[in-house]
Parts: sequence; structure tokens; C-alpha cells
Amino acid sequence: MGASQNLLELVAEARANAKTSEDRISEIMDGQNISDTQAEDLRTAIVSLELASVDIFTLFEARMQHHFRRGPFSRKLKSLLLATDQVDLAVRVHQYYLAINVLKHGKGASYRELLNTPNAFIAVKPTEDIVADQAPAPQGLVDVSAPGFFDGLTTTILEAYHFLENRQVS
Repeated sequence: MGASQNLLELVAEARANAKTSEDRISEIMDGQNISDTQAEDLRTAIVSLELASVDIFTLFEARMQHHFRRGPFSRKLKSLLLATDQVDLAVRVHQYYLAINVLKHGKGASYRELLNTPNAFIAVKPTEDIVADQAPAPQGLVDVSAPGFFDGLTTTILEAYHFLENRQVS
């Protein structure tokens, strides 16, 4: 992803790249028995989606930070959205923020908050469900292969981008 591209172009590129991984995941999961090679391909595709998710959210935060003087971008964005009655978008931004933190850092406060969120739309796996040699943490804690995860993430990013770019600063 090039530095000269704007955020909209970066999101479009990330979506196109993620589609390849999503298609491969779907293809493997549709099979009856998964071979060792397919299992490794599946793991590679999931890791690719995890990395793409972290990358695009991190780029979003970095490119949009100028809208706030200082402090944690996602928390300030959530507060602004709530203050302007954009509750649905605030909830989505916050849950994706938590999911990205889990992908970056593994178990911690974000993982516990997401795991205990009553109406979370992001699939989080309890650590006892993850086999130690199957996927080292933080891989596997957030199910990025769930249908609509990456599309939901990028749609949320685009909506937040348009909100920030179009708001009138008084």
C-alpha cells in the first residue's frame, strides 16, 4: 500500500486483496475432508486476513488522527460519534478497535472487554478453545474468517472517514 494513495484507495486495495484470502478460506471450508496442505493454506489465508485487518485499521487511525489534537484516536472518535447520536457507528468503531487490539496484542483488556460484550458482532474465541500448537496467540482469538468481518471493518472505516471529513468544526 503506497504512501501517496488516499485512504479511500487504500481501503479499496485492501478489500481486493482480502477477497483473495476470503475466497481461499471459503473454498477450503466447503470441502469434506481437509488435507494437511489445505489446513496450512487455511492458516496462511487467515493470518493474511488478520494482518490486512490490522494494517487497514492502523492506516485509518494514522491518516485520520489529525481530526483530534492528541490522545487515543479510536476512543476520541467513539466519544464524538456518541455525542452526535451516531450510536451504531460508535459501537462498530469500538468493537473493531477492540478486535484489532486483540489481533495486535493478544489477551488483555481489549480481549476481555470484547469477550464480555453482550451483543458483540465479532466472534471471539475463549482461549481454552484454542489448541496451543494450532495457532499461537494472538492468532485465532478473533475470527476474521467469519463472513462479513473484513467487509464490515472496511465499511465502518469508510463511514467513519466520511463522518470525520464532512463534519463542520465549530
